[in-house]
Amino acid sequence: MVRRCAVLGKPIAHSLSPVMHRAAYQHLGMDWTYDAIEVDEAGLARFLTGLDERWRGLSLTMPLKRVALPLLDEVSDTAREVRAVNTIVLEDGERRGHNTDIPGIVAALAEHGVTGVSGAAVLGTGATAASSIAALIRMGVAEVVILGRDPDEAAALAGWAGSLGVRAEATSLDTSPAREVELLVSTVPAAALSAMAHTLVQAAAVVFDVGYSPWPSPLLETALSAGRRIVTGVDLLAHQAVLQVALMTGDTVPVDVLRRAAVAQLGSPE
Repeated sequence: MVRRCAVLGKPIAHSLSPVMHRAAYQHLGMDWTYDAIEVDEAGLARFLTGLDERWRGLSLTMPLKRVALPLLDEVSDTAREVRAVNTIVLEDGERRGHNTDIPGIVAALAEHGVTGVSGAAVLGTGATAASSIAALIRMGVAEVVILGRDPDEAAALAGWAGSLGVRAEATSLDTSPAREVELLVSTVPAAALSAMAHTLVQAAAVVFDVGYSPWPSPLLETALSAGRRIVTGVDLLAHQAVLQVALMTGDTVPVDVLRRAAVAQLGSPE
């Protein structure tokens, strides 16, 4: 029986997950399939109910990472911590939720020599921003500035971070960190930063943009021009996808197998 996997979200046409997971299956000599399927918040429960025994795993992107939680039979401690699931493994008639973004962020940063951070700024207030903060906490961060478009959401995320023992403050996305930080993490669309990329880059030693559309992002291009060290959304996507493949198939794949497939699809140099 050919097993099926897919990435779900809306919009989904830009996703690099299919080309990466298919590269993993080819590397492993498996005849599994992996597709991109547009599913919105209202349609997720119906989609999950309609899956048959061929289905093995699902990757979730926005806007599904939080709405999936009540639809699962089990949720890992990591996913429960940030109230966000980006991976569902279908096994023994159960839906088991995981979060590979958190360890993926840690691995992507470590690959670029960032293994500890004392102060950081995080742009955005959604599920990926929460996962970024959780990853930074694992790396020993002591202070986080959260910049968001919605003041209430930024304050709520700062309160959650504070409950985990981190000094956290919330401010508007149209400002910049009041002081220099070791790491700037952006989880917001590239267009939201077009007018302030230079200002943000000047406040950070390392710039990490989790997005990859457009590629490379204006924020990363600005960071490169300023001589900053960068970590890309493709780095994150490859590292978290390696973990997804392991959860779904039980086998491991070198991260470069997935990253090369993604970069080739983007048509840009690494």
